[in-house]
Parts: sequence; structure tokens; C-alpha cells
Amino acid sequence: MATQARQNLYKTGEEAPHTGRYAFVRYVDGTTSPPPTSDEREIPLERGEVFPPIRSANKACYWRAL
Repeated sequence: MATQARQNLYKTGEEAPHTGRYAFVRYVDGTTSPPPTSDEREIPLERGEVFPPIRSANKACYWRAL
């Protein structure tokens, strides 16, 4: 079950299902640049907080739980 949870992707604008750290996976639009800054690659979120866009690129993205 834990392996399956790690495979779930969460999109910018969705609420975090649990408190934890999340890692950038890819941009929603399929582009690869500009890359996120090192501070944007992993983020802490509380349950119910909204997944943010990558602010430096102003792009929506997918996140996964660490």
C-alpha cells in the first residue's frame, strides 16, 4: 500500500492528502525548462494545503510524496 501511495501524483491546485514532504515530478504542460530552483524541488505541506505552482517559472506541475 505504501508503494502505491508514493506513485500517486498530485497536481498544482489540489489539496495535500497528508502532512509531509513532496517532490517536483514534472510540469503539467510537458515542458522541461526552466528547471525549478533547488528550494522548489522539495516542499513541506500540511494536510489540506494546496499544491503550489513552481513560482520561478509560474507553471503548474505534478508532485509526489517522499
